[in-house]
Amino acid sequence: MDHKAEFKLLVLERYDKKLANVIEWSSPRLLCIAGDFTKYDEHAVQQINRNIELIRYKKYGEELLLLELVNATTAQPVIPPDKKYKTVTDYYDQADTKLKDLYEALEAFLLALGDDVQKKTLQYYIAFKRIKNFATVEIHTKTRKLLVCVKGDPDKVDLKANKGFLRDMRKIGHLGTGDLEITIDSLDAFEKAIPYLIQSYEAS
Repeated sequence: MDHKAEFKLLVLERYDKKLANVIEWSSPRLLCIAGDFTKYDEHAVQQINRNIELIRYKKYGEELLLLELVNATTAQPVIPPDKKYKTVTDYYDQADTKLKDLYEALEAFLLALGDDVQKKTLQYYIAFKRIKNFATVEIHTKTRKLLVCVKGDPDKVDLKANKGFLRDMRKIGHLGTGDLEITIDSLDAFEKAIPYLIQSYEAS
């Protein structure tokens, strides 16, 4: 990737140093948005080992814009051999049976939300997306829980009543994407999280 320094500086100025230091460089994503694509375009991106998505747009009047995912290719992230931190795959491999089963139940639910759902395993978290991420999952083996960031307005939920389950992430640097963090440490918590997961999917 070119221009890493410029991008990191932009994140540093807009957010903070902590977030700038955890930018996911191993798997950059290119979005190509156009009125239409040819079959050659779709074939060409399939031949490139990069994360490239072709998105077609259609305007309906002056107020409505439709974005339609036409094609997507996924490259394997490149992890430096001298990496200092464990990856999400490492944490999954080290998780106990209960935590793995909890993650598998969550993954199955998210993938079943629609045919347009894509799963992407990055270095530190697993992302589920349509055109944009609607859920990012971190696996924590020491505390035996899943941290799921979703799209949601923290001002519209009772954070005090849901302390330990929901957290406002707007002013907290974090790896995933989304303003609302859900802690899932049991099947009961997973069931409780379902409305927030569906809402995030529908908003993405």
